[in-house]
Amino acid sequence: MNINREDVRNVAIIAHVDHGKTTLVDELLKQSGVFRENQEVAERVMDSNDIERERGITILSKNTAVYYKDTKINIIDTPGHADFGGEVERVLKMVDGVILVVDAFEGAMPQTKFVLKKALELDLSVIVCINKIDRPEARPTEVIDEILELFIELDASDEQLDCPFVFASAKSGHAILELDDSPENMIPLFETIINHIPAPTGDPDADTQILISTIDYNEYVGRIGIGKVDNGKIKVNQEAVLVNAHEPDKKKKVKISKLYEFDGLDKVEVNEASVGSIVAISGIADIHIGDTVCSPENPVAIPFQKISEPTISMQFMVNDSPLAGQEGKFVTSRHIRDRLMRELNTDVSLRVEETENADSFKVSGRGELHLSVLIENMRREGFEFAVSKAEVLYKEDENGKKLEPMELAYIDVPEEFSGTVIEKLSARKGELLNMTASNGGYTRLEFSIPSRGLIGYRGEFMTSTKGNGIINTIFNGYGPYKGDIQYRKQGSLIAFEAGEAITYGLFNAQERGTLFIGPGEKVYSGMVVGQNGKTDDVEVNVCKTKHLTNTRSSGSDEALKLVPKRILSLEQCLEFIDTDELLEVTPENLRIRKKILDPTLRKRSKFNK
Repeated sequence: MNINREDVRNVAIIAHVDHGKTTLVDELLKQSGVFRENQEVAERVMDSNDIERERGITILSKNTAVYYKDTKINIIDTPGHADFGGEVERVLKMVDGVILVVDAFEGAMPQTKFVLKKALELDLSVIVCINKIDRPEARPTEVIDEILELFIELDASDEQLDCPFVFASAKSGHAILELDDSPENMIPLFETIINHIPAPTGDPDADTQILISTIDYNEYVGRIGIGKVDNGKIKVNQEAVLVNAHEPDKKKKVKISKLYEFDGLDKVEVNEASVGSIVAISGIADIHIGDTVCSPENPVAIPFQKISEPTISMQFMVNDSPLAGQEGKFVTSRHIRDRLMRELNTDVSLRVEETENADSFKVSGRGELHLSVLIENMRREGFEFAVSKAEVLYKEDENGKKLEPMELAYIDVPEEFSGTVIEKLSARKGELLNMTASNGGYTRLEFSIPSRGLIGYRGEFMTSTKGNGIINTIFNGYGPYKGDIQYRKQGSLIAFEAGEAITYGLFNAQERGTLFIGPGEKVYSGMVVGQNGKTDDVEVNVCKTKHLTNTRSSGSDEALKLVPKRILSLEQCLEFIDTDELLEVTPENLRIRKKILDPTLRKRSKFNK
């Protein structure tokens, strides 16, 4: 028979990007006594990966656990970015309730709607936490109305509508239940979790059933499956069977060699776990997300939703430029293939396919951010490779018509820039659905736009709004193909010969456009060294030196003034490259180049098109 495990609560923290989820988890950890009094604690301690820390975003969901009085609260911090939405959907299968964190100034944002919709569909209890109430421009009472409207729009039941609201400042470490209460600590939030999130239920005497919702990977023990014990118990050395709702033929006998539960930030070895516990299982080599670990006597798979399909792809290939192999540690196709296959261990929304060319792999993901994080990680690990421009993945409907991925873009910009943004997005086949004036002189625009129209747009958006705009996008299914889009209005400046860039050559080249390189940098024929002011590609000789004459010495170059070069980040490079270009990625440099380096062959291929 089913029982409630009153000493456990399982809760996920969901929110739009940058509304304070990870900081809130920090405070819950601190105030539940996970850290010793004098322990040094990093900010956003849950963001363990370097890129997560630098960019201030959460990419992978993280598990942790705190104790409040006699109850163990398992907390899962989830990503807020649409590119990592696949993570959120799966994690919600492990919990009985969610804390929806909303910024007291920004209010309900597109991703808030996305994560809340998933939680309501799974019939989870919701606690709304309005965070950052100490922001000078906070407007908590209006935000409450926005959230309730969102609940109604998403067809929430009466019980779901009757959810508790908590007001917090995660940064200052306090929560209150009424806006006029005086803030002290996080206890009001802990109490709300205990009172409103249901205890996990299940039958402790039934056969074992655990749905694996996330995979962790560790070089020493390999893959680690994380999931909630839905029924029965699980013990170390127990014989079990892996089954999967989407693969009816899968039945694999396994043995549970190690079992862990979470305590604070650590995994603690346990001998057995019962209904409602969130456990990590190691020692099963090919355990996958969506597998159910069952007793051999009664192998019944727990259903789960399929992982969302990728929408864009890039080619990852061996670097074959004249400077290849000089800066990276891992450069061969075998290195790249092994690394991409290893990424599949933990990243479920990624696809890697081999192509006809043994040196090139087709890598598909949920968005530009998703793939750029992978490129950055590989680069830091010492890999050297080249990538092509991101392309969207098309589908066909039953009548053979071409369909393409569509996105909803929500844009907040100061009024004076809204005209420019509408003009630019319309040129990229965007369709304006809604335009409303929001507070503080901002305008909110809602667009329906093909995913390809957004490739390479963010940099341009920042320029056209002078850095004051916010753009959020969310995948919105497939729609009919909208026609061709011209991506880039300006051509490239291409190096004419191999060598080192020299001030004199650069001085002559900078009249043509913006340079990406400075004196002393190595270049090769076919490498892109800048952006042309006009639409066509131009070859420039940046290695050119001044000829000596009787009256001139070669040393009188000091007077030449160079405009500072434009330094492109990885994202800007990926946005800049065109379909006939590649980005050469090494641990030390990012170089843009033409796919065909030889100028004669390049012109011929253009002519034959």
